[in-house]
Amino acid sequence: MTDQTLLPQTLRDLPDWRYMLQEYDELYRYLPAGGSDKIKAHQRQAREAIAKLIKRNAEVCLQPRALKPVTAHLRRALDEGRQGALAPVVRALDAVAPDLSWQYGYEKVPKGLTNSYAYAELAGAQGPVISQDIILGVVLFAPGCTYPAHSHKGITESYVCLSGAVSENHQGVYVPGSMIFNPPEHLHRITVGDREPALLAYAWLGAPADLHDQKMVFSRSRK
Repeated sequence: MTDQTLLPQTLRDLPDWRYMLQEYDELYRYLPAGGSDKIKAHQRQAREAIAKLIKRNAEVCLQPRALKPVTAHLRRALDEGRQGALAPVVRALDAVAPDLSWQYGYEKVPKGLTNSYAYAELAGAQGPVISQDIILGVVLFAPGCTYPAHSHKGITESYVCLSGAVSENHQGVYVPGSMIFNPPEHLHRITVGDREPALLAYAWLGAPADLHDQKMVFSRSRK
């Protein structure tokens, strides 16, 4: 018997995934850019890429469901996110949560990170929503997590905080509704509040070769 989750479908076949993309479009349409031309340009590019996926009724190829230890915090993160201004996107994520494949993305994961971090792609070359021009996903951190310094070659990245609170490079605190913007090769380290998990939506934009050939490595700590 064929596993239906591995058969290609489209956004029209799976409306919860279409609604999820629509909510991501809303994020990048209405969140403030703080007067930054670079962030405005990034938001516009993200909206355009998402609009193309919706317009062409992109293929959806669900991956086998996969959990990680940190997903024990997902229910709390989603419940907390429903209390804020971004509740619509949190509800949309909750609707597709049973089909998410949570990953580490690193060949060698630091010992302290295996129980406190994982991400799930929502759109990318391998799906679930098949996309060549943008990668969308969510990342979940347990309370007190420190995500080591890293950067992305050729990729412009943004995080939108959906629940919890995080700091990047110890410069400012980002709460629900905040956007973090990281240009290519920008070294960044994330720390998470002690009391609650943090759930962040993210978008990667760049040349297809860079988007789909990332080597996920952490920078070595300076002694």
